[in-house]
Parts: sequence; structure tokens; C-alpha cells
Amino acid sequence: MTSQPNPPELAPSPGGIIQLPTHGVTVTAEELKVRLVLAADFGGDLVVDASAVESVGQAVLQLLLAARTEAEATGHRLVIKNPSPAFLARTEALGLNDRLGLSQTEEMQS
Repeated sequence: MTSQPNPPELAPSPGGIIQLPTHGVTVTAEELKVRLVLAADFGGDLVVDASAVESVGQAVLQLLLAARTEAEATGHRLVIKNPSPAFLARTEALGLNDRLGLSQTEEMQS
């Protein structure tokens, strides 16, 4: 018998905000995927807090892009709140700021 994660432990934090890990690597992407899917199942906008990010890899960025596409397809939004300088530098270097909705950074840092 395999152990299944307990959904309440993986659900978004209070207030429905999903906190990105400090180092978003492939290993941490699987848990993020579960959190994003659970949050999407509840409906409504997805809010992701990127304030603690020191590094973010391809797997995490792909999940965020997919989550944004899925949210928009269902009439919702994915909002990245408080993006750290490291997160912004990485997404800007890859040309992803517009695709992730980060062009209005000042609005999201409040």
C-alpha cells in the first residue's frame, strides 16, 4: 500500500495563497503542482506569493505558465504576488514577465 499525501496539508495556506519555495527546483515542483491543482479545484483566482524566492528553475516556471493558462481558460486569474528580485530577474531574463502577468509589478507588491 502506498502512502498518499494528506490533501489538507497540501492545500494553499490560509487566505488561499500558495507560497513558492525559496529554491524552486525540479524536486520541489511536484509538491507545487499538487498545490496548484488543489487550489484550481476550489475555483477562483490563484494567488502565488513569490516573495521568498531566491532561485527558480524551469520546472517551477513551466508549472506557473501552465497554471496561468488553465486559470484563464476557466475565466480566472493567476496572480503572482510580491515577486522577489531574484524571481523577477529570472523571469525577465527568460522573457516571461508578460506571459506570467508580471508587467504591473508595482500593483502586485502591495
